[in-house]
Amino acid sequence: MNTTKTPSSNKGNGAGNGGHTRNIVEGLVYVFEQVMPDPFVLAIGLTLLVAVVALVFVPHVSVPLILTSWYGGTFNILGFALQMILILATGFAIADAPLVQRGLRAMAANVHTPTRAALIVFPIVAVAAWLNWGLGLVVGALLSREIARRVKVDFAWLVAGSYSAWSVCNSGLSSSIALSQASHGNALNLVEKATGQVIPLSSTVFAPFVLVPTVLVVVIMTAIFIWMHPKQDHVVAFSDTTAEPAAQANDDPHARASSRTSLASRAENSMLGTLFLLAMGVGYLAVTWHAKGFELDINTTILIFLLVGLALQRTPIAYADAIRRAARQTGSMLLQYPMYGGIMGIMTGTGLASTIAKTFVVLATPVTLPVLSYFSSLIITLLIPSAGGHWAVQGPFVLPAALSLHASVPRTAMGVAMAENVSNMLQPFWAVPVVAIAGIRIQRVMGYTAVTFVVSLIVYALSLWLVP
Repeated sequence: MNTTKTPSSNKGNGAGNGGHTRNIVEGLVYVFEQVMPDPFVLAIGLTLLVAVVALVFVPHVSVPLILTSWYGGTFNILGFALQMILILATGFAIADAPLVQRGLRAMAANVHTPTRAALIVFPIVAVAAWLNWGLGLVVGALLSREIARRVKVDFAWLVAGSYSAWSVCNSGLSSSIALSQASHGNALNLVEKATGQVIPLSSTVFAPFVLVPTVLVVVIMTAIFIWMHPKQDHVVAFSDTTAEPAAQANDDPHARASSRTSLASRAENSMLGTLFLLAMGVGYLAVTWHAKGFELDINTTILIFLLVGLALQRTPIAYADAIRRAARQTGSMLLQYPMYGGIMGIMTGTGLASTIAKTFVVLATPVTLPVLSYFSSLIITLLIPSAGGHWAVQGPFVLPAALSLHASVPRTAMGVAMAENVSNMLQPFWAVPVVAIAGIRIQRVMGYTAVTFVVSLIVYALSLWLVP
């Protein structure tokens, strides 16, 4: 797979004002490829920084205490890490289902202009990402490819648009910060540890101060991306001239195994196993919701996505194949979550989080703390690109500050989550799987998402400040 340029496409990177946008892209290339190391290396450096800061600025801290706190935090977060990996994997399995793939192709078939492409991509990807961030990543990349095969659009522009639409995921049903605070006994439910209470999703994901900017970002960025599409002589279009190994790996597993007649093959391709799991899962949800009322936490969210994926994939072996493909995207998460858990352990175990919280209390008021939490989160996100790992680091000091000032705890927590949406547009960590599936260089995509960063930065900040 490669991209095809028009003769004049080397005049710029693809925006109407090619030279200016090209300068943005070159700056991003330098920052993200030359200055910032791999996120795992960054997590190691941040661990060292936090340990040194605790040793220097917190009274009565010793090296053994730092080591013990780091070890405890590293392994206490493993359950949460697996939950986040399953969120991604189960979302991927839904997008990977043949029925969903056919639906994406059908939607792409109705696109004939760049404007129509934006009007299709933004709402579809935004809804998918709001439901499940893993689902949104895969749907965005695959839908972009399908559209680009059928109509002449700038491919980097299209992929950047899908990634921009995906950015709302931390305000949705798979938001690790919102879900962890709604989950009883979760390792990262810092609110419950401090107050004995959980925060329902009605106070976070479904609150107006979260829903309003989420919708506004999608609507505004759709209009801006339509305006930003390159002129035809600057378009760098998609060209699918060769069959890719990844595409071959996504062949329908049902068709692949249909000729096998062994007992093992019949068991793998029988729907009985799927039906049994569906009955178990649906039965559990029915019994639980009947007894306690409708509620969502991390585990029930994962269960729902598991059941939907099983139903769409039909057979156990098809679902297992989809999860194996999803696992290729989770390697970095396996490394980073334990590292951020260790950082959280050092901050809480040594009292560093409490020290920073006291500073926040001095600087903030009940009204300004959520906004201060938001802006500090913008910086932390560039260093910690995972919302769960980010909350493990920032939560231990913004939450005590909120409780001390009697500020809104849901608004303070979601300020962290909404800043994740914004900073992800300059942090290439989550763009990597998107561009890998789409088949394009990340540098060109980031030139467009810098615009999304600026717009969403303003929208979320104003909403956090003004919307009830």
